[in-house]
Amino acid sequence: MGNNIKTVFYRNLWGENPVIRQILGICSALAVTNRTVNSLVMGVGLMFVTAFSSLTLSALREHIPDRIRMIVQTLVIAAYVIIVDIFIKANLPEISKALGPYVGLIITNCIIMGRAEAFARKNPPVISFFDGLFAGIGYTVILLGIALIREILGFGTVFGFNINFIDFTKWTIMVVPPGAFFMIAIFIWIAAGIQNRRLKKKEAK
Repeated sequence: MGNNIKTVFYRNLWGENPVIRQILGICSALAVTNRTVNSLVMGVGLMFVTAFSSLTLSALREHIPDRIRMIVQTLVIAAYVIIVDIFIKANLPEISKALGPYVGLIITNCIIMGRAEAFARKNPPVISFFDGLFAGIGYTVILLGIALIREILGFGTVFGFNINFIDFTKWTIMVVPPGAFFMIAIFIWIAAGIQNRRLKKKEAK
């Protein structure tokens, strides 16, 4: 189990990272990464939904008829998304307003359905839970990386705190969605470059 968890962790964080390797969850990444706080809340919400929906669907996998599995998956995911949405609205109203409809749209996030289809319906509940959790962590790490750069360059802040010791002209493009588009492209480019170098080293050996 320990080795399986390590494999799942590495695969979701790097080998098959949902954003930079599978190019999933891009819509929310474009929308919420102008602030690190928004990205963190969205990431934690997706981690919760992905982990527990994978756990639930794995536990029910032998009882779900194949012909209606997509409907059941959507209902389970929607139930957890509603919990997250209610929690954020009740406890973080300002962030809820900033995120707008994107919390509710977690239901349609391809990462969650992808882990349910590719992993949870074929594996036991515990390892499926960790697979969903690590997929959410992989998504969150990339979102936070993008948001950190965008917030510093666009607003001159980190997690809402002013960086008073840095004096520079703020980049307006980093505040709007095209800034996220360019940052995601750069992250994908860097990841592809690292992976290509590793493959060349393996081939050389």
